[in-house]
Amino acid sequence: MRFVNPIPFVRDIGRSRDFYRDRLGLKVLEDFGTFVLFETGFAIHDGRALEQTVWRKETGGEEPYGRKNLLLYFEHEDVDAAFAAIAPHVELIHPVERQAWGQRVFRFYDPDGHAIEIGEPQDLGASVP
Repeated sequence: MRFVNPIPFVRDIGRSRDFYRDRLGLKVLEDFGTFVLFETGFAIHDGRALEQTVWRKETGGEEPYGRKNLLLYFEHEDVDAAFAAIAPHVELIHPVERQAWGQRVFRFYDPDGHAIEIGEPQDLGASVP
């Protein structure tokens, strides 16, 4: 068994593809219309289409897919530069700050209300004996 990645449901696949490509700098590997796979392995799926695939029906409603119960985590070599480029275009949760474990991160919402964290890379395996 190998975990691959979560696939967030999105309301507008084009808007979300553009957001992750243009704001976060992710390169689109494949765009299948209702499913977009980025070079990093991260993927997004049109919510209504995925509801049909998984549950065989739309669950209905227009509430945001992001429900403040999942955090999508990305890393960037220069967190301050990423913050400067992204912050003016998003709803921030908080600016760059140091976490209790020593890592500097900032958090914001994507167009569907999914919480996103951008952190500086950590070498967590180096401290494990």
